[in-house]
Amino acid sequence: MKLLVTGGAGFIGGNFIHYILKKYSDYKIVCLDKLTYAGNLSTLKDAFTNKNFKFVKGDIADRKTVDNLFAKEKFDVVINFAAESHVDRSILNPEVFLVTNIIGAQVLMEACKKFGNIRFHQVSTDEVYGDLPLNRPELMFTEDTPIHTSSPYSASKASADLLTLAYFRTYGLPVTISRCSNNYGPYHFPEKLIPLMITRALNDKTLPVYGNGKNVRDWLYVEDHCKAIDLIISKGKMGEVYNVGGHNEKSNIEIVKLILKKLNKPESLITFVEDRKGHDLRYAINPEKIEKELNWTPETKFDKGIENTINWYLENKKWWEDIISGEYEKYYEKMYKTKEKNL
Repeated sequence: MKLLVTGGAGFIGGNFIHYILKKYSDYKIVCLDKLTYAGNLSTLKDAFTNKNFKFVKGDIADRKTVDNLFAKEKFDVVINFAAESHVDRSILNPEVFLVTNIIGAQVLMEACKKFGNIRFHQVSTDEVYGDLPLNRPELMFTEDTPIHTSSPYSASKASADLLTLAYFRTYGLPVTISRCSNNYGPYHFPEKLIPLMITRALNDKTLPVYGNGKNVRDWLYVEDHCKAIDLIISKGKMGEVYNVGGHNEKSNIEIVKLILKKLNKPESLITFVEDRKGHDLRYAINPEKIEKELNWTPETKFDKGIENTINWYLENKKWWEDIISGEYEKYYEKMYKTKEKNL
């Protein structure tokens, strides 16, 4: 079995590559990654020592590069992790999200169609559903929840999902889609909530929290997500969407305080900043479909998962310290520092 994993130098894609190489000794993986700001070759350091792994630098929206790669490698399955994924960045610069997340997905599916009707899996997000009210805990996203996007990022992912389903219906391309809740775990880029809070707390810097911090997310340990995708690829029904959730709803402020407690840092480090534009209130996934049809359940409880994650960042300081460059610090200043306020 030969897999093309796009965006494999990123957080979830990198974890997926490690998971697959460890589980299947006979699988071959080609990773295609553009190595944008969130792509990090050091995430794949161990994979490079495996004879079944190959890395190719390239853009999924570049048709010539993609077609040449498909012609050469003859893939059995394509898993598309490649995406611009940070909501704040999509607000600052929407266009790049449209190119990578929509055009890139179309280029990959066209190649799948052209080179033998290759199996295609699109990795999506629960953000395509919009948000839920904080005072209705019984409400959860199902696969039948209407798409109702809030940001250029989620709109671009929803567009790719619709295009994926269109390729199934129009061309008969064998496709599946997974929509996951917020992932956390090793190799998470330090601009996202959990790694941002861990790395800044370790350096005794202020911890920026949007608004009042009461926005709620469902947290999924990244290895559990990798297991779900593996199952969907092998056993999922073509043309179907599968929600993948962690049964771990936490408010942002809960997460921040828990991290501070585990690191023995004071809550005085918390600084509330001006809320994000169009900030979704609550995400909550109902993963009943994948649990029933594919016998998948999230195995990692949040307390254990966050402990594993904190320990990983403590043990791999060089990985994230190398990332926090001058450019990243400038981005932090632009997004958070000018918005700091007392609430």
